[in-house]
Amino acid sequence: MNISFVLNGKSVRVEVEPATLLCDLLRDKLGLTGTHVGCDTSQCGACVVHVGESSVKSCTLLAVAVDGARVTTVEGLGTPEALHPMQIAFHENHGLQCGFCTPGFITTVTAYLRSNPDPTEEQAREAIGGNLCRCTGYQNIVASVLRAAELLRERAE
Repeated sequence: MNISFVLNGKSVRVEVEPATLLCDLLRDKLGLTGTHVGCDTSQCGACVVHVGESSVKSCTLLAVAVDGARVTTVEGLGTPEALHPMQIAFHENHGLQCGFCTPGFITTVTAYLRSNPDPTEEQAREAIGGNLCRCTGYQNIVASVLRAAELLRERAE
């Protein structure tokens, strides 16, 4: 089955089997390995991408569901030369250790901050509730979320 969608700002047309998961399409067929698969059960959040303005766990979404949609992966948020404020904040606050879960956190929180640009610490913790990190105590991740919110507000001014 052929599907067409916008991926990280570029039009894509690709043939997929009807049962192909979005995460598998992104990683295996399109080479976007920033989308990680950690559990295959939607528990860890390492596979989060944006479909439209929403963050979704791509390990539970069939690729055919994004036909005609706009999909953004962590690779589409910034470049090495021009990092997204969320990426800058994670770097500044050491919001990662091994980095496996980081793309999922970054995409999750980027979508969250669109609807809540000035979260409290409690709200930031709630926003990352669907993402798991096995290395950190979440303190630096929460600090990264709060710093990213600050950077995004400054950018909007």
